[in-house]
Amino acid sequence: MTPIIQHLTDNDAYTFSCLYYILQKYPRAEVEYTFFDRNHTRYPKGFAALLQEQVDYMPNVVITEEEIAFMRRKMYYLPEWYFTFLRGYRFSPEEVSISQDDEGYLSISVTGKWYSTIIWEMVLLPCISEIMHQLQGDMERYDAAREQERTRAKATRALANGLVISDFGTRRRFNFAHQDMVVRTFKEVAEQGGYTDEQGEFHEFTGSFPGTSNVYLAMKYDLTPIGTMSHQLISFEENVSGLFECNFNVMRKFSDVFDGDNGIYLYDCFGDTVFFNNLSKRMAMMYRGLRVDSGNEEEQLEKIIAKYHSLGIDPATKQIVYSNALNIDRAIELHRYTSGRMQDSYGIGTHLTCDIENVKPMNIVIKLTRMRITELREWHDCVKLSCDKGKTLGNPDKCAYLLSQIGN
Repeated sequence: MTPIIQHLTDNDAYTFSCLYYILQKYPRAEVEYTFFDRNHTRYPKGFAALLQEQVDYMPNVVITEEEIAFMRRKMYYLPEWYFTFLRGYRFSPEEVSISQDDEGYLSISVTGKWYSTIIWEMVLLPCISEIMHQLQGDMERYDAAREQERTRAKATRALANGLVISDFGTRRRFNFAHQDMVVRTFKEVAEQGGYTDEQGEFHEFTGSFPGTSNVYLAMKYDLTPIGTMSHQLISFEENVSGLFECNFNVMRKFSDVFDGDNGIYLYDCFGDTVFFNNLSKRMAMMYRGLRVDSGNEEEQLEKIIAKYHSLGIDPATKQIVYSNALNIDRAIELHRYTSGRMQDSYGIGTHLTCDIENVKPMNIVIKLTRMRITELREWHDCVKLSCDKGKTLGNPDKCAYLLSQIGN
């Protein structure tokens, strides 16, 4: 197979912001990531070898000066020395272990320095998805014109209904070309400024398409790279400062690293109770808003609004980013429910980049499962509890213990 990942920035923006955080706060940390397939897929025979081939290609993928110039302009919160680091970064295939058992189940782990291994997540996941769609014959049945028209209809409906919407779909995309088409089409529709109805009347869009989480596609179409942080920072920190203080300490450290920029916090790593009980007014004021990635969105919105009110903060001055397995209809429903009480925006992934007729999307993730602060320290398990039980991942005994501490 030809290389699937051909650009270092064919990766999510949060990877690069989290990498900078790691270099600043935990440069000696070592970690282990583990692959989880929520659908318990049995992969075709030889799948592991095809994925290993893609991993072996990766040392040839290095950042270009064009990519650096774009990141310098659009990801202005990253300092100049960080780009020197990225110029010297090389993928190390020996960090990745891939195997497949006789029944077809896939096992993948990534182990090494945290600053080195973090980039593998958004390499492995889209490769797994694309290889699987190739082997299933999905690409042979792909109708490019039809899918572009479907994407154009989605974009028109989203923007006509006031959504501020971004592409979050790199990890489980159909393939790179399809994601490229999605981003290009959404930008083209947004630039039209509105749509003409069946009676010939023009209606201006009330929504917008600010960008994509994929840095390379943001560069290609001169959009904003969207994304700030991920659950792994909190999952790691739980082993440093404990269950009930980890959110506060990540908020403090992340804010220190970025001097107040990148101010959307992903709060649900250990559920909402732990977060809201520990959210201080200083941190609530420091961050522009919160990202809802699990639980019932309406319930989460009401809890967020109530918390801001209890701290004497006007929720309408704060942002809320919805990103939990959304489609356009659900996003419109949430936009109407939010009704201006907060500044709402939407990160939509699989529904944009792998919602294709007669194609079943993958349901795969790679999560942090072990850590140690330095190479001299002991290893600890990392887990993620979330507000959705289906998203709980990690050592079952530790998950049960933490849940008992929270009171669930």
